Amino acid sequence: MAPQFMGIVQHNEGQKPVEDDMTYIRLIAALMLGFGLSACASVDTASRNAPLESPALLQPAPLSLDVRAIRVSVPKSLKVSEANRYYPGGDIVWREDPLGDRHEQVKAIFEAGLSAGVARMDHGTVPVMLDVMVTRFHALSEKARYTIGGVHAVQFKFLLRNPETGEAYGEPKFVKVDFKAYGGQMAINAERKGLTQKVRIIDHLSEAIRQELQTSEGYHAEATGLIGALNQI
Repeated sequence: MAPQFMGIVQHNEGQKPVEDDMTYIRLIAALMLGFGLSACASVDTASRNAPLESPALLQPAPLSLDVRAIRVSVPKSLKVSEANRYYPGGDIVWREDPLGDRHEQVKAIFEAGLSAGVARMDHGTVPVMLDVMVTRFHALSEKARYTIGGVHAVQFKFLLRNPETGEAYGEPKFVKVDFKAYGGQMAINAERKGLTQKVRIIDHLSEAIRQELQTSEGYHAEATGLIGALNQI
């Protein structure tokens, strides 16, 4: 059975639910657009009555979000690999923390990255809860880290929810934050500057969620070539 989002809701004292009907309608419409549902017909109709240079027709305006809570889940069904091979397989490969509960370690990294990204966002007006489920966290084994390098395959699904009721806005959206990982002397030089795997992954997560929640284009992972393709197996 595939892992599902758990409907745990965090409440903040003194906060009121969105009561304005128009605000709620705008929220649903914007979230539907953001989660890939078609709004082409309405845009096409509007375009007949607007100047071609109108910036509103070039791309949808990003929704103004106020993220009240962040919830991260790392399903126990994700398989951990501790094999020291160039490509050790598994869903979770993580070595920079001491041997222990890798699911909890990955959760802490996600929480740090997502919190940093949300903190960098402009303060919005529509309250939401960010509900994230990790689907893959494949960093480098020791062997790959200090020889050929590789790809950090960091992937997740997210939902935006009503922070008061837990109601989901739209369907889960998949985000791939894959990027090239340093290897060999490059990895050693980076670590001397404090650019560990954890630091780089947190930075990429931070920027990914900021773009997903605050720009109309969303986040696009960098091309990682053949190694990136193999990392999806």
